Amino acid sequence: MFDWLVGVAHAAGEAPAAPAGPAGLGQYSTLVLPIVMLAGFYYILIYLPQRKRSKERETLLGGMKRGDEVLTASGIYGKVTGIADQSVNIEIAPKVRIKVTKNSISQVVAASQGEEETKE
Repeated sequence: MFDWLVGVAHAAGEAPAAPAGPAGLGQYSTLVLPIVMLAGFYYILIYLPQRKRSKERETLLGGMKRGDEVLTASGIYGKVTGIADQSVNIEIAPKVRIKVTKNSISQVVAASQGEEETKE
């Protein structure tokens, strides 16, 4: 009557069969390719454009000089009257000058008068 129960107990005690095929690298090679592809996409789509933008920004801030018309990140237009290491003096109205950091300059709107005369 309990013969089938003894057969089930014997079957449960047996070791599981080993997986067919070579063990080792085969299991992980399916994971390596997607990770390498994601790293490549990150490099191409995120890192390279960001590096290009930062170089353009350094060129913009490094090429700024007295007399340039600039726009700050807060939306204030003004003319550069002085440049220090980390700050820029801007004249926003006659005899009204403010001091801002170089990082707050978002763009150079117009070049200084000397360059405009040579272009015309």
